[in-house]
Amino acid sequence: MSSATTVIGNLTRDPEIRYTREGQASSTFGLAVTRRWQPRGSDTWEEATSFFDVVCWRDLAENVALSLAKGMRVVVSGRLEQHAWETDEGDRRSRVEIVADDVGPSLRFATAEVLRAERREEASRDVAGIAEDSDKAACAAGTEAVAVEA
Repeated sequence: MSSATTVIGNLTRDPEIRYTREGQASSTFGLAVTRRWQPRGSDTWEEATSFFDVVCWRDLAENVALSLAKGMRVVVSGRLEQHAWETDEGDRRSRVEIVADDVGPSLRFATAEVLRAERREEASRDVAGIAEDSDKAACAAGTEAVAVEA
């Protein structure tokens, strides 16, 4: 069974970036995915919203943290992971999160300008003299800057 998925939704909170002890970047954000349908023989529309936590790692995590904000519509491709635990009261809980392989802006209701990120080895040579321009600094850090206009 494959757990690969692609979802389109809106960020419910700004991405939060953290670093492991080994220096690996990890970024998380909430995603609301709304589905609309019209039942047969009905004039009314129904909808249901699902909420997911999305986890990104390494360069993707840094790019997401620098490029996205709450409310933006994005396309997320990745795999589903379920986590289960038991509370102190003995209740069983579980949640499903998406471990992202790729994240990008949805262009259905917006436009975007994509800037290619430099590779890390190139950036480490150039990072000292580029800090005055934020777009160049983002590229020098090995991240990708994306400007989205609604």
